[in-house]
Amino acid sequence: MNADVLVIGGGLAATWTALAAAQAGGDVVLVDKGYCGTSGVTATAGVTHWFVPPDRHEQAVAERHAHAGGLADPEQALRVLRTTWERLPTLDRYYPFPVRGGEPDRTHNVRGPEYLRAMRGLVHRAGVRILDHHPALELLLRPDGSAGGAAGVRRQAGGSWRVHAGAVVLATGGTAFRSHLLGSRGNTGDGHLMAVEAGARLSGMEFSNYYTLAPAFSTMARSMSYLFGTYTDADGRELELPSGPDRNRVLGAALLRGPVFTTLDRAPEWVRRKMPVVQPNFLLPFTRRGLDPYTDRFEVTLLGEGTIRGVGGLTVSAPDCATDVPGLFAAGDVASRVPVVGAISGGGSPNSAWAVSSGTWAGRAAVKHARSAGPAPLHPAGRAGIRPSGRAATVDTTAVVDVVREELNAYDKNMFRNEPGLRASLSTLDSLWTEVEGSLTGTGRDAVTARETASLVAMGRWVKEAALHRRETLGMHWRIDGKEAAA
Repeated sequence: MNADVLVIGGGLAATWTALAAAQAGGDVVLVDKGYCGTSGVTATAGVTHWFVPPDRHEQAVAERHAHAGGLADPEQALRVLRTTWERLPTLDRYYPFPVRGGEPDRTHNVRGPEYLRAMRGLVHRAGVRILDHHPALELLLRPDGSAGGAAGVRRQAGGSWRVHAGAVVLATGGTAFRSHLLGSRGNTGDGHLMAVEAGARLSGMEFSNYYTLAPAFSTMARSMSYLFGTYTDADGRELELPSGPDRNRVLGAALLRGPVFTTLDRAPEWVRRKMPVVQPNFLLPFTRRGLDPYTDRFEVTLLGEGTIRGVGGLTVSAPDCATDVPGLFAAGDVASRVPVVGAISGGGSPNSAWAVSSGTWAGRAAVKHARSAGPAPLHPAGRAGIRPSGRAATVDTTAVVDVVREELNAYDKNMFRNEPGLRASLSTLDSLWTEVEGSLTGTGRDAVTARETASLVAMGRWVKEAALHRRETLGMHWRIDGKEAAA
């Protein structure tokens, strides 16, 4: 197929990107690993947006950046607020925002499944060609190194696909390194690897160790209800949890000693009433076990969110979210959010606002770039998991992914970091990379598995390397052998 703009991804950022590109007059193709509108972490949750009236923009940025470790760019954050304020109201006709005082209230939780269903409808009506179950494997490059399309596998119909495009936008999300975070299984860092192979850079990868609470018996995480829990250790001693990022540090240390339990008994009545409305699936795991989380004690765990609620990713430039590769743009969690939120998590409303704004900027810029890009021969850029450097051999991808999960999610290896531990993890991942890069390949659906495996190993190596280089504790990056960064 041929297009002006190819969007790779199917979640929140991808749909806002495709919509903006089509509204700018582009002929757009969107390819998704799954089914556009149900892909990614937004589809499983209730989300909020950083949606602030213009007269409070500077105050909102100042409050957020007071904890950003000095890395954020206030002007970039202001652009996010302005664009989100402009774009989100265009959804009013298609999503039932609650009405308060006669006006839609866009500041509260939006139900992810309905939100993405509305976005798919908007994208379809805008004339975007949507190719579901078409995972991308690699970028196609022009002779000058610029992006000219991508190629992949037709998961259901069989065979392969190629799209030649004037510009490509990666909106493939972050990765939770197969931590079992709800909705994240397909988020394996494919877009990052494709971009780096083409010459793109990464930034902020050390800020990738955010964790979120979930019942020990379920993947149902990411709920504000856990802020209202009473937490005890295995001996029944109550844990004193501070507010802010140190909360997870205390929980992680307790979990290393043994099980941790909670009862969400401090949740106010308005939270209990609202939860079934904004995130109805939150209560399902408890209902199935005959538990009332607001009165019954249950065991909890921390699930890694990697670069999803972490902020590392592809380096993009303002104002168009362009990568270092001409013709290649990035939107949403695949891109670094350090300029917007600094060293702290972009989880929740800033990430959703970033998906709206970066998708808008990247989509519009991609159309503009495509209009100046003429036809040219293309060559594939993919290597690891596609074209091994050595003799192809059988690689146990399940075992490889299990090692990545351990190195990138274990509290003592990823939450609490020190030089010996980071070097040991990096050595393990380097060995895996040698095996994967040298031997792993596949065809059809096996090609998707091979590429996902290679991407997870590559992402893990980048995280550990970046964490080694930043020797001080800053934001969510905790070095137990280093100094606190200066305020």
